Amino acid sequence: MADTILYAFSSVLLVSLVSLVGVITLSIKPKVLKNILLYLVSFAAGALFGDAFIHLLPEVVEQSGFSLYVSLYVLAGIVVFFSLEKLVQWHHYHLPHSKQQAHPFSVMVLVGDAVHNFIDGLIIGASYLVSIPVGIATTIAVILHEIPQEIGDFGVLLHGGFSRGKALLFNFLTALTAVLGVGVSLYLSSYVENVTMMLIPFAVGGFIYIAGSDLIPELHKQSSPVHSVLQLLAFLLGVGVMVALLWIG
Repeated sequence: MADTILYAFSSVLLVSLVSLVGVITLSIKPKVLKNILLYLVSFAAGALFGDAFIHLLPEVVEQSGFSLYVSLYVLAGIVVFFSLEKLVQWHHYHLPHSKQQAHPFSVMVLVGDAVHNFIDGLIIGASYLVSIPVGIATTIAVILHEIPQEIGDFGVLLHGGFSRGKALLFNFLTALTAVLGVGVSLYLSSYVENVTMMLIPFAVGGFIYIAGSDLIPELHKQSSPVHSVLQLLAFLLGVGVMVALLWIG
């Protein structure tokens, strides 16, 4: 259990550090950055789908079978992430669009990001409770989808009136809620029997929602044959990384 705790907290701290990735974008031309992001998004989508269907779901099925409860927990993950996204969007669309009101929207982005990172922490903690290899695979998948998201959040905070220093600081502070999520996950494992059988399918639903609802639609905005092929290759590479991780441990 000591190894599990060490790996879990080390992984979530690494994920939190990803929030500082926005600083590297300051020296990249916007057009170049936009093209790079699309391939990062493709890679992240493949990694999320791969982790959900190659690592997480097979582990749950192997331990408890593919029961109705597994399906319901997967659906719960989809519903929670859908609701969280709707909440953030609702606050965005109901704020007056002016320079004075851009800052409150930035705060809502931070709130949504904090909740999202907390859930990521729950997922990472639950994954390490299954096994260290599954935890590593999930951590990698989370990092890959966090990179484009954190770059986007950094841009939103700058647009909302934050200085570069404050944008980096607040982005990092919201990322640290993932540490709390890991702590809650590991704590629940001591008091709730088979907590991983609830949290892992929940994670599968969350990953499916993020990859299918948020990431894939972004890729369809660029439909040229060359870009489409490169995006497909990046997507397959993301899946391939998850397949390769099966040999860890």
